[in-house]
Amino acid sequence: MAMKKLVQVLEPIVRLKSVHSIGVIGDPGCEGLGTYNMKVYAGALEESSRDDITLIVGDLVPAGTDHHYRTIQDLTEILAGNPVYCLRGNHDTGAYSDYFGLKNYALLTDDFAVIVLDNAVRSFEEEGLSLLRQVLSMEEVEQAVIAFHIPVPNHFIRNCVSEEEFGRLKDAYGPWKNKVKYLLCGHVHSRFEDVVDGIPLICTGGGGAMIEDVSKDIRACDVEHHIVHFYLEGGKLCHKITDLLEDCYKREREDGILSRKLEETVQGELLAHFNYLMFADRAERRGMERIASLFRALAASEYYHARSFFSILDQPAPFAETIQTYEPGETFEYSHFYRMLAQYAKDHDSPLAEQAYAGAAMAEKVHGELLKQAADMENFGEERVYVCPVCGYVMVGDAAPERCPVCGGPKKQYEVYGSNE
Repeated sequence: MAMKKLVQVLEPIVRLKSVHSIGVIGDPGCEGLGTYNMKVYAGALEESSRDDITLIVGDLVPAGTDHHYRTIQDLTEILAGNPVYCLRGNHDTGAYSDYFGLKNYALLTDDFAVIVLDNAVRSFEEEGLSLLRQVLSMEEVEQAVIAFHIPVPNHFIRNCVSEEEFGRLKDAYGPWKNKVKYLLCGHVHSRFEDVVDGIPLICTGGGGAMIEDVSKDIRACDVEHHIVHFYLEGGKLCHKITDLLEDCYKREREDGILSRKLEETVQGELLAHFNYLMFADRAERRGMERIASLFRALAASEYYHARSFFSILDQPAPFAETIQTYEPGETFEYSHFYRMLAQYAKDHDSPLAEQAYAGAAMAEKVHGELLKQAADMENFGEERVYVCPVCGYVMVGDAAPERCPVCGGPKKQYEVYGSNE
């Protein structure tokens, strides 16, 4: 029988042979275990498989139900490329120990130790602090990482344990402080590095949860999903942070049959999305607001289904290059494809199709021009974009025309995107 990759820790001290590096993943599941988020976790596990073992620094699940624990367990068993150890986060309530074992334990390799402490309720358990003293006092332990979920007080954020709790931790490791090479935590859906009590602190929460602004100094736009690698260099414990590419997970795309079925499913979900939106409009015109709201909700659900399926297939270019990949398609549509189809519709006495293709071609031309401008993202100057909801034509500038240049729809109906929406 194959060994399970997600390890249930049953002894307070676990000795590991042939372990020289650790991949650390933070907060994979606290915002939900949907496909869109789990693709990031899958990519994190793939990157972490370069190391000898993986440690997840808490918040594996959004809430500690058996269903959620089994879901993350099953995903991890399939996707992990090495043994995975966990520590408890504040979302990991309920029967955590039934799945992952002890909440306080130590991993001892030939070169370093990782002491895992439970502070999910913003206090360190005495059991864990006693274990910390025991491990650090061992002569064989020369360098150690102390790992926990909620950060200790630092220079960047206030979402941390109290100074009093940090004092208890410092008292525990104090006699052997020279052995403590890193403090490691998660909880915050971002990342930062600091030095506290003279020890490097690494906070990593970018293994699945959406990256968020956590302070004026740490903004979501400056942080990518990522993992942390700990490794030995010249006998010294070191670390590096690796950003996860948006194209980081490819398993399903490489299965030809499944890939085609996923594409078909995306198309089906999007068709349902538009069908429900169209019916919602019909219901609203008849004064049936509750029915209209229901169908808009169903349309939103179908969109998120499509997003989940598409995210599995998506192969985005690096962000700064992505806009350049869109413009050629828009140019082809307005300069050739839609014009050709408009002419075909005209030749076959299909005026509505002719009108739709001709109008869309005019809009696609504007799309292409705007995308060319947007390729220089830092200097893109259009603050407001207007969309005619009748035909889809796009307009920019401080003052939109009183009527749509394509269909004549009135300005009062325009949808406005940007400042002063």
